[in-house]
Amino acid sequence: MTDLVPSRPDGGWVSAQLLEDVRAIILAARGKAIRSVDFHRVTMYWQIGERIVEEEQGGEDRAEYGTQLIDELAKTIEPEFGSGFTPRQLRRARQFYRVYPIWTAVRAELSWYQYRTLMAIEDHDEREYYELEAVHNAWTGRELERQVNSGLFERLLKSNLNPAGIDHIRVG
Repeated sequence: MTDLVPSRPDGGWVSAQLLEDVRAIILAARGKAIRSVDFHRVTMYWQIGERIVEEEQGGEDRAEYGTQLIDELAKTIEPEFGSGFTPRQLRRARQFYRVYPIWTAVRAELSWYQYRTLMAIEDHDEREYYELEAVHNAWTGRELERQVNSGLFERLLKSNLNPAGIDHIRVG
């Protein structure tokens, strides 16, 4: 016999298994939708960063022009598109492109929040370690930030345990 659970206060009933299955489908779809939106946000900021770098540099680093360019661009697009396009966010987009200039190196599993955390890490090997660990362990943005702030990478280097996947790193 199928287990039934109340479906509404006025006395309707539904199969417990059906209810469990439908809830799982909804939750899985929500998770996929969130990840999809995050990936499109990452894609957008990378493309914006690429375009800003192309415009401001023309192959050379011209910081003064870049500052003016970003400020003027933000003044123009922020009223139309909102707070995700402030000068600060546009500078992050530019930094994102500079840190990850090869699109295929950008991981779909990571959110914009996670990339912002990773971009704050100057050392390439350390950044790569946290990137790999975040993907491998499915860390949330907050978990990644917590691990970075706790100095996990440095603690592992100081111990005799080499951080996973980074065999060429030396304490020095």
